[in-house]
Amino acid sequence: MRITGEIRVPGDKSISHRAFMLGALAHGTTLVRGALESLDVLSTIKALTAMGARIEKKGDEWHVTGGGLHEPESVIDAGNSGTTARLLSGICASIPGVTVMTGDSSLIKRPMARVIRPLTGMGASFLARQGRFLPMAVRGGGLHGISFSLEVASAQVKSALLLAGLKAEGTTTVTEPSLSRDHTERMLKHFGARVDRQGASVTIHGPQEISAREVSVPSDPSSAAFPAVLAAAVPGSKLLLKDVCLNPTRTGFIPVLERMGARIALQNIHDDSGEPVGDILVEGCGLRGTTIGGDEVPRLIDEIPILAVAACFAEGTTVISDASELRVKETDRIGALVKGFASLGAQVEERPDGLIIEGPLNPKAGSVQTFSDHRIAMSFFILSRIAGIEVNLDDTQCVDISFPGFFSLMEGCL
Repeated sequence: MRITGEIRVPGDKSISHRAFMLGALAHGTTLVRGALESLDVLSTIKALTAMGARIEKKGDEWHVTGGGLHEPESVIDAGNSGTTARLLSGICASIPGVTVMTGDSSLIKRPMARVIRPLTGMGASFLARQGRFLPMAVRGGGLHGISFSLEVASAQVKSALLLAGLKAEGTTTVTEPSLSRDHTERMLKHFGARVDRQGASVTIHGPQEISAREVSVPSDPSSAAFPAVLAAAVPGSKLLLKDVCLNPTRTGFIPVLERMGARIALQNIHDDSGEPVGDILVEGCGLRGTTIGGDEVPRLIDEIPILAVAACFAEGTTVISDASELRVKETDRIGALVKGFASLGAQVEERPDGLIIEGPLNPKAGSVQTFSDHRIAMSFFILSRIAGIEVNLDDTQCVDISFPGFFSLMEGCL
């Protein structure tokens, strides 16, 4: 079996969220093309609509008319989307009135204190379950800028503060220990906001008004990582992934696969709506183990599950460290990977902040509990196709959270 041809994965989830949010904050009507229409992004659209934005789909475009957000009349349901909950917290903190937010059974277990603390420092008030979980009420308005240093690099926390800072009096500066994905900064600039970066710090000057723009959403690199690993792990494969976002804060999985022995070329690189975009050509060959850790982890945190699958088929040892953030995703992804591999007869070593995988493993057919986590489900599906075995997933619908059409698109590669 060789993986050949070319495909285009759906639009980038992170950019889609931000396009709708910035469009809702901007004066005028923003046109969004290529947006991901996943459950997570639809949660953002519903929340913004409840807060006064007019969002309509016309043909292949979304029209977002904003500039007058207000407190919603009913509870906001962020579904499974941590991006919706955390970024929207920054917007709600800047709007006079009270917003109540909740989520599904997974999201209400994910920590919100990381956004509550700095936003409280800017002047917002929060009332949250146990002080750190959804459901949560936000009283917004009257914000002032702050300088805040993150203990752990987090694009969601940084983005929440920048979105709040857009309407706050004075400057808001966020400093990270290492650079996380920077889509919010790029899109704020695309919408005309003044945002400055100096080293590990980003500053927004408030209060500012932003104006509607056109946004073209490229393919999601996190989604592209799944077919990329499928092709990389099968010798003789040659797969072209079209129109992928090549933002350097999102493409950390590419140098990892190259270290593992895959041949990867970037083609047709150009800028679109403030983001670098291009095609990724992946040629498969025998993979070897590698080390993943340190400052590169924030650039590939969502891709670690599928990189663990690549390590399963690589010669030698792969060590994944500094990834404790995986413990507080949609599920404990480190634990979910260990249990999933074990259920297929493939043992890996669990560490508090990662994994040690002695490859190549020889997984057998079996059943895997996904914990309703889309990236766990997709990762073990890719494993089944590389190994040529049947893997029964207890939940496949969760994949629609980020990658509608995943299974049919992947089957088309085979």
